[in-house]
Amino acid sequence: MNATIARLTTSTLLGKRRVLLLFILPVLLLALAAVIRGVAGPDSVVGTPLLQAFALGTMVPLLGLIAGTGVIGPEVDEGSIVYILAKPVSRPIIIVTKLAIAAGCLLAFAAVPTFVAAVVVSGLDGGVALGFGVGTAIAGLTYSAVFLLLAVLTRHAVVFGLVYALIWESFVGGFVPGAKTLSIQQWALAVADSVIKQDAIESVMSAGTALVLLVAVTVAATWFAGHRLRSLTLTETE
Repeated sequence: MNATIARLTTSTLLGKRRVLLLFILPVLLLALAAVIRGVAGPDSVVGTPLLQAFALGTMVPLLGLIAGTGVIGPEVDEGSIVYILAKPVSRPIIIVTKLAIAAGCLLAFAAVPTFVAAVVVSGLDGGVALGFGVGTAIAGLTYSAVFLLLAVLTRHAVVFGLVYALIWESFVGGFVPGAKTLSIQQWALAVADSVIKQDAIESVMSAGTALVLLVAVTVAATWFAGHRLRSLTLTETE
């Protein structure tokens, strides 16, 4: 971690326009949870589809896209990344620092609201809140790493990220049997399912396999982003 880069990245990520985008989905999730609680009471059977489809299936990948691309994309687009690259700082350290900020953002704006929403709709019994809280936190880290890599590879990262988040993760990865094994969302669901004590969700693989895949993708994306940033020249970023 580099403190200076972390401070500058946080300031950029939490700018006025972007921070509003980060707030919209968590607030909507909590509002929907409150409505469900008011209508059906604390019921995990009713609340779990909201947590699975909206929180983990839509909110986390979209916030991961905003945070993952937001920690470095604007600097690449505007050319200001040259000032960081000119400093005597290891480029893998730059990537790790920016990933830490993005992951922290997902923890604050995705995992915590999901945990609170799960408590609202199902209470603390059965481990539903803890399961979805852990699942969204781990998924948020992996999404951040993948979208950070995209932002380093291309200036069209948001477009490719939206295709992945909305089409692959929310549609193909959620409904096509074979594609489910290649979905970050499904891996996170397997982890959540291992924590939840009741039969609330159905996972497509064991939690151990899912954790291995989540860690492998996170590490590989982070390493490749650092490698790619190391190979950039100041001319290429202008």
